[in-house]
Amino acid sequence: MDLTLPSGTPAYVARSDGETASLVVIPDIWGLRPLFTAMCDDLAARTGWSVGSFEPFPGRDLPGEGEPDAAAARFAVMSEMSDARLLGDAVALADAIGVDRAGLIGFCMGGMYALKAASTGRFGRVGAFYGMIRVPEPWQGAGQGAPLDALAARGGTEVMAVVGTVDPYTPPADLEALRDAGVDVVAYEGADHGFVHDPSRPAHRVDDAADAWDRMLGFLAS
Repeated sequence: MDLTLPSGTPAYVARSDGETASLVVIPDIWGLRPLFTAMCDDLAARTGWSVGSFEPFPGRDLPGEGEPDAAAARFAVMSEMSDARLLGDAVALADAIGVDRAGLIGFCMGGMYALKAASTGRFGRVGAFYGMIRVPEPWQGAGQGAPLDALAARGGTEVMAVVGTVDPYTPPADLEALRDAGVDVVAYEGADHGFVHDPSRPAHRVDDAADAWDRMLGFLAS
């Protein structure tokens, strides 16, 4: 079902009868779209949890995937983003679903915010799919905190990161910093950025994606 968070941000929730857990999904830079509503439906059916996602760019008229200069337009607003607003929406969505036990995952840009969400105290387990471990320099702004700082302040929240070994957004030195922070890093040899969540991408790897989902859902359920 569609809903609106207290901030005015649009969101979507796939409910499961008798749910004992919930999962919040932070989309990639292309935002909340059919790929992610279908993901929520599929994950709810697979797990028996209630699963929701929300729009990371509410109120902004940004071009969609495949439109001219779309990536540049979306990258250009990243320095204006606010952790307080986006992570506040993630917590508000978990509260709206209304299940005490809540996990969170994110993809690409959303994976970066997933690492930051570990410090909110609302999510017992957090999973980042190829999330940036350091905020890219062009994205840095007053509202953008450092993922590694958030991880250092996460308390008892457990974190898993799924990455590819040839992803330029997660270089080896950053992966070592992630491991040093106590994150369970699962690296797929030869995989590039975005290899799990979108089958239409050239980087998609069917077998690795299936394995990564199994590992992540097992982690979230444990």
